[in-house]
Amino acid sequence: MMKVQMQTINQKIAVEYLKFFYPPLRNEITQLSVQDNFAGIMQATVNYLKDLLQESKINIIAHHIKLMDWLYRNGNSYVKAMIENLFVRSFESFKKHAKIQHWKLLYQYMPVSFQIIYNEQQKRDQMY
Repeated sequence: MMKVQMQTINQKIAVEYLKFFYPPLRNEITQLSVQDNFAGIMQATVNYLKDLLQESKINIIAHHIKLMDWLYRNGNSYVKAMIENLFVRSFESFKKHAKIQHWKLLYQYMPVSFQIIYNEQQKRDQMY
């Protein structure tokens, strides 16, 4: 049996996945995609997860982090850069606004790739 190579996900395809992953944000994602504002879409997902954090919905947040990791692993360089610079970068804000035990749980659920990126960002930020 031949293995089919999956196409790398570009920002337009990523938008369609994000509409599916985030039903409550579908209209906002659609509006931002019409404006070709992928950074705005990423920020909308972060804001949504921050709202879930306020409601202590850690399992739902963990699920969304795993979905974003899937998109990261399959995305092109632009999609990866946006996820690193907006989505993973937002984890520091999550840490500041979460209860300690919630942050520890979230970090535990976080895919290793995101833990590595997050830790490298923290090291770089401390140097500046």
